[in-house]
Amino acid sequence: MKNKMKKVAMAVSAAALAFPALTLAQFSSDVGGGTDLPTGSIFEIVQGIMNWLLGLVGMLGVIGFAIAGILYLTAAGDDDRIATAKKAMMMSIIGVVVALLGLVIVKAANSMLGGSTTTF
Repeated sequence: MKNKMKKVAMAVSAAALAFPALTLAQFSSDVGGGTDLPTGSIFEIVQGIMNWLLGLVGMLGVIGFAIAGILYLTAAGDDDRIATAKKAMMMSIIGVVVALLGLVIVKAANSMLGGSTTTF
């Protein structure tokens, strides 16, 4: 009985592993297709990275600001905890401002070096 269950389990496993190979027979790919590599200038690539990082830092800044607010609310009058919450709030604001300044610097460098004119 145990041997029969083992054979059934092996057959089911083999069928499950072979099934994707059958579906790949219908797949067709173009030979020599595009590479999807970026074709823009270095400034466009850096600006894309900066936009992505700005979104990430913005989210982290909002999360840090919310955590600092919770710390401030739960301080219950303790001066040390209030000071810690204020320091955390200030650090999250400084982080977001530095990220925004980085984006402004990249856009300014792009426009100074002859890139497309953009507005801040």
